[in-house]
Amino acid sequence: MFHSHARVRAMLGMTTTAAALAIGMNTLSARQPPAGASQPPAAGTQPPPGAPGAPAQGRGRGGGGFRQPDPIDFAANEGWTSLFDGQTLKGWSGDQNWKIEEGAITIESTCEKPTGTVYLVWQGGEAADFELKMEMKGTGQINGGVQYRGWIAPRPQRGAPPAGAPAAGAPAAAASPAGAPPTGAPGAGAAAPGGGRGPQGPCPSGKPRGTPPDPKSEDPWNMWGAQYDFDAGNRYTGQFYEQSTGRGIVAWKGQAVRTEQGKSPRLVATLGEPAVIDSYYKPDDWNQLHIIAVGNQMTHILNGHVISILIDEDASKARKSGLIGLEVEAIGKLFTRNIYLKKLN
Repeated sequence: MFHSHARVRAMLGMTTTAAALAIGMNTLSARQPPAGASQPPAAGTQPPPGAPGAPAQGRGRGGGGFRQPDPIDFAANEGWTSLFDGQTLKGWSGDQNWKIEEGAITIESTCEKPTGTVYLVWQGGEAADFELKMEMKGTGQINGGVQYRGWIAPRPQRGAPPAGAPAAGAPAAAASPAGAPPTGAPGAGAAAPGGGRGPQGPCPSGKPRGTPPDPKSEDPWNMWGAQYDFDAGNRYTGQFYEQSTGRGIVAWKGQAVRTEQGKSPRLVATLGEPAVIDSYYKPDDWNQLHIIAVGNQMTHILNGHVISILIDEDASKARKSGLIGLEVEAIGKLFTRNIYLKKLN
């Protein structure tokens, strides 16, 4: 059959194209690995750990990879100053209620012989930016805590308005009634019906109910200011509380809070579900308390868990340096041991 020159050229072109496609497919097939062989990672992706081409695990000298920080070691005390020798109250000042038992600073308040609100003050001077850690245990209904960036001043007078923190070394102005926290705050106790004086009658033992010492007798040690709260019932343990200033509870446990002058405290974040936060406390056992105070941020840690954070931007109330002490109130027994301080900067 006769074909025109144009038709011959078209048929030759189709044949050439088909041949090229066949050659290309054969070449591509030859480059594919056999079934079951490992595939190289796609461009821009990282091969899985342990696979060829994956970076070495750990930091190493060659770089690449990361590692987790070393675990918490609460007993690591290198670079820290011990504030308690485990045998005496040397370096501390307080009334006769404070004693040493089994290597711990101990105080007991009973229905028959209540201590009232009392303090034990470290005599080593003020601390500004620092870390402070210790172990604490409580029994009964004991309520207390760790005072820091505090100062000594007489208890506020009944009916006087709240006051802010004074300049360093200056006496504090009067604040809340008789030095007691607001109703519902730690140590406030339940108000008796009709505004009475609280529990009356004999103690559970049948003995007469005791009377706390005259508050004036505690003036040499009466502390104002920031507190890491601690109570045996775990209602307030770990929160940021202030004694006598009128601010009371500022950062409840499980909260990160910011304060600003002239404004109400503002919640910044929550640190966990309440039940989880509560679970960090060890009832009738030693608890590890850790305070980190740097600038205007105070972080409270309990048994390795952050419990509360305060970012204190209220210049009229915030205090950047002060004394360290222990505080106790209510009924029960408080034990404190292994107290260490690391001053920063």
